[in-house]
Amino acid sequence: MKIAFIGGGNMAAALIAGLANKLTAGANIHVVDPNADALARLHKQYGVTTASGTDAVVGAADVIVLAVKPQSMREVAAQLLPFIDAVRPPLIVSIAAGIRGADLSRWLGGHAAIVRCMPNTPALIGKGITGMVAMPGVSAEQTKAADDILRAVGPTVWLDDESKIDAVTAVSGSGPAYVFYFIEAMQQASEEMGLSAEQGKQLALATFTGAAQLALQSSEPVSLLRERVTSKGGTTYAALTSMENSGIKASIITAMKAAAARGKELGDELGSA
Repeated sequence: MKIAFIGGGNMAAALIAGLANKLTAGANIHVVDPNADALARLHKQYGVTTASGTDAVVGAADVIVLAVKPQSMREVAAQLLPFIDAVRPPLIVSIAAGIRGADLSRWLGGHAAIVRCMPNTPALIGKGITGMVAMPGVSAEQTKAADDILRAVGPTVWLDDESKIDAVTAVSGSGPAYVFYFIEAMQQASEEMGLSAEQGKQLALATFTGAAQLALQSSEPVSLLRERVTSKGGTTYAALTSMENSGIKASIITAMKAAAARGKELGDELGSA
């Protein structure tokens, strides 16, 4: 499989690390980015070919991964359009938030083989998860190819409706930031209660990692796991009662809905022209 990446940033680098000499040879991966240092690093590490601008090698790829900022997508599509082979159309995989398949297709002259993806930053260590949706023009073979590529950095979740990508963005795309935010709060509370910064960090990170692994490995709902830690009148009960009284769960749900709404707004704003 020949794969071209438009954009050589962190997410592209994470995918390339999982793909090179595993799913395909490093020499079958081509990376386009104006950053010469990033290109040199990727070539040295994985043996990929590189270019500073879209070229014929991109046009010859089976899969083209668009790993650029949403605000740059229309310009990138315009640069890519002359290189798309109409006889042998490639699969386009977009990992840009907010850019709808119909708008990307329009910018690419009606190109139909498009898969939208929403990975998250734990992909940088091979622990990501990606929400994916295939546009109607994607073949079964191309769907598998897209799945193989994103599985290089973690499991995939396929959706039956493109509009659900905004919810995925809110849950897992933005989700790592919520986790880091909670860990920050745990660390701050630890210090305010007399523990050192290092002790607070160690306790918070190990607790979060362990609890997540327990939930992942258990067949029981997380609500039951929570209840088992919570004895009425005990310390955990006091903490959770305080959180409930402060409306923390409701605030988290409201915040995630705000993230999903912003994803939809991005699609409206960036796709309007």
